[in-house]
Amino acid sequence: MPPLSTSAPGVRPTTFRFRCISCGEQNDRAGQNFRCAHCSDLLEITYPHWKESRLDPQQLKSIWRERRLSHSDVDLSGVWRFRDLLPVLEPREQVITLREGNTPLYELPHCANITGVPRLFAKHQGLNPTGSFKDAGMTVAATFARLAGFRWVACASTGNTSASMAAYAARGGLRSLVLVPDGKISWSKLSQALDYGAVTCQLRTDFDGCLRLLQELVLRAPVYQLNSINPFRLEGQKTLALELLEQLDWQVPDHIIVPGGNLGNSSAIGKALVEMYDLGLISRMPKLSVIQAEGANALVRTLRETKGKRLVSVQAETRATAIRIGNPASWKKAVHVLETTGGACEEVTEIEIAQAKAEIGAEGIGCEPASAVTLAGLKKLVKNGFVKPEESVVLVLTGNLLKDPDYTIDFHRGELIKNESASAGLNGLRRPPIILDATLDAVIRTLEQAEKTS
Repeated sequence: MPPLSTSAPGVRPTTFRFRCISCGEQNDRAGQNFRCAHCSDLLEITYPHWKESRLDPQQLKSIWRERRLSHSDVDLSGVWRFRDLLPVLEPREQVITLREGNTPLYELPHCANITGVPRLFAKHQGLNPTGSFKDAGMTVAATFARLAGFRWVACASTGNTSASMAAYAARGGLRSLVLVPDGKISWSKLSQALDYGAVTCQLRTDFDGCLRLLQELVLRAPVYQLNSINPFRLEGQKTLALELLEQLDWQVPDHIIVPGGNLGNSSAIGKALVEMYDLGLISRMPKLSVIQAEGANALVRTLRETKGKRLVSVQAETRATAIRIGNPASWKKAVHVLETTGGACEEVTEIEIAQAKAEIGAEGIGCEPASAVTLAGLKKLVKNGFVKPEESVVLVLTGNLLKDPDYTIDFHRGELIKNESASAGLNGLRRPPIILDATLDAVIRTLEQAEKTS
């Protein structure tokens, strides 16, 4: 299979180029591993024609708003509606879409009281078609995989990527191969990949081992890689920031806080912020901060121990399975985003994650454990003075509550944190099911008791 090119069938030539994030080498083509041929670092997508076309920011905003009234598939997608800032393709009927994006922005009054930050919001990417933010990137990457003539797509995954990839592959008439770590993935996520028809391999290794094997596979077989090192993925995921700013009427928040796993999402959002600023869509950039689990804190340690110059890999361990990654591929991009936006990087404990997840659940919206690191991290950022009470904050919730129901059940039954003394403060948040005799009096007594403790 030939290298991908901007002039592949269905793609208008010269609309974008691949650029190495380290040496800056630019090319119209990319190899199967999406790495620079000169220095082997990751590639990103750039748009040389933007300067020549002089895109008008007000006109773009008007076009995007008008498309919301359209019934075309590309306009009903919250990703392709912003296609003016994506790699151009023709004809538009080639797009593989499940009407992704269009996710809600919620106010969080309960969490605002807890943190002391009154203007607190959550952008809930867990309400995408397969239940996670991965769909925003997968619609673009899967579309270009099909345009390039591939029959097979593949990914290494902790769960959400596999579910998303399998769904978009099925939708686009492609075959999908999933590599997941054996015993370290939520069955809810794995069941999605199975139902969407993926060939699923549970490997006796961790996520990083799965990714290494995939990197070798794509160099030997005609298989298209759909992990976040694929720059088309990040182009789709960056539309989260465009949609968020549109929902805020283009009033820039002071802070955007995201979970940190493989670090592709923070990289994508940061790329979007820089592009929006350069195009005049926004007049300033928010601070983008990344929060990791204490047991999977590769970026935290990289910044702390090497000042972001060299990756410090870790043996990842956390119940927040979506961010259980110890060797994040996009760490250089994430470091650049933090430096560019002035953001922070924090780590939170398993107890802090569990508490934050229950507090978000009390808002009536819920999320998977990895998403809850954002609220847990916000508390630390407020405590150390990085976030001021008068500032506005948006938490990016990346996955749906139903992605990991075992975590939620274990938490409410008191089985998640084994150290009872350490988890004593969580008791007020637990709501275990109550087993009763099937009598009216028993139910009424329970209701009365609940009223007293509310």
